Amino acid sequence: MMATTKSRSERSNIRITSNTIDMERPRAWLMAGVQDFRDAMGASLTYGAFWVVVSFLITLVVFSLDLWHFLLPLMAGFMLLGPLIAVGAYAISQKLERGETPKVSDAFGAWGRRTGQLVMMGLILALFFMAWFDLAIILFALFFGLMAPDPATLYLALLTTPQGWGMILVGTVLGGAVAFGAFSVSVVAIPTLMDQDLTFMEGIEASIRSVAHNFRPMLLWGAILTGCVIIGLVTFYIGLAFILPILGHASWHAYRDLVRIEPRVNAKESA
Repeated sequence: MMATTKSRSERSNIRITSNTIDMERPRAWLMAGVQDFRDAMGASLTYGAFWVVVSFLITLVVFSLDLWHFLLPLMAGFMLLGPLIAVGAYAISQKLERGETPKVSDAFGAWGRRTGQLVMMGLILALFFMAWFDLAIILFALFFGLMAPDPATLYLALLTTPQGWGMILVGTVLGGAVAFGAFSVSVVAIPTLMDQDLTFMEGIEASIRSVAHNFRPMLLWGAILTGCVIIGLVTFYIGLAFILPILGHASWHAYRDLVRIEPRVNAKESA
């Protein structure tokens, strides 16, 4: 039986319950995400392909403006925005859960639901993204100076010189801290907002509590998410067409496992 940890919501008539899970659940979420992708392949693949096109366009703009040295920080920061990007995949999984047939319009139309709360979550994640981007610029300046060499020289230096190794090491540690902060506040917050009439702060509360009471399995889930997105990025974004919707579907199942919203029988009931 799963243990539970209860918290008082800001609203008096509901109770947010955080379930405690075991280490096997992240793999189960991933498999459930793959199954959702198969069950709604047309809508899921179209939604994933849209983000591949967006990624290509951003890359073209970066190179056309001769800002190619910002590409790696942008790609790394992409992972911080993942929970927001996956909104359409959550909507598809929600439709499947209800026994309905998802359509492409359901995925893109999901952005029109709970718009205000999604915007607030977007602003929170944007703050993490900006913190990471500023940190990356500072690290680059510390290790390589203010003038960026040509792409081939820079990428070779990253892999073959002490400065490059140092920047990768420090960047991984500091970037990991920023990423874990973003993960903690958002991992189930957006699915919670899409499923329940809650505020973004209540979604963040549910997310932080889920991570705090399931630290090891959630750390594993964060590693799975990161590894999968890296695979999508190094395949010149093509892999993201499959990976993004699958991870979004899986995250919906994670939310279902981790968070329970119940009516409070007694408004004065303590958590």
